Amino acid sequence: MRGFAVVHGALALLFACMALVLMAIAAREAWQVVGMQLGREAAQLVIEAVGVLAAAVVALQIAQTITEEEVIRSAHISAPTRVRRFLSRFMVVIVVALAIEALVATFRAAHDDSTELLHAAAMVLAVGVLLAGWGVFIRLNRYAEELEPEAMREAKREDHKLK
Repeated sequence: MRGFAVVHGALALLFACMALVLMAIAAREAWQVVGMQLGREAAQLVIEAVGVLAAAVVALQIAQTITEEEVIRSAHISAPTRVRRFLSRFMVVIVVALAIEALVATFRAAHDDSTELLHAAAMVLAVGVLLAGWGVFIRLNRYAEELEPEAMREAKREDHKLK
């Protein structure tokens, strides 16, 4: 089990490093805007930088989740409570990042290529479907948690490791 924690720690470190690289790329794109005239091209660069930053947030949140769940807590995702908590943390990041990407795609399509609006709309729809599916999962998982109240108590006891 110690080996798995080490591997998870290495993965979390790689995700954090990739987040830093993405942040540098976004900063470089934003810096290019400083020397430009404010207009559509500058707006497009800023919008793309926001999309890259959203990917950086996803990478950083995944690193944090892996670190907290697999390294610090050494949690084993088997109980319904653990599954819900882990997936909820992951889904928040994914849904927010996809929503930002859908917004970026919508702006890009509206200003550059209106034939891409269908693609952007599909992304917005996908975010809605993910949210709805996540809500159904949480609702159904709650019933499973009620069958195993000791798993909820154990998960809450492990939270002290993060304080």
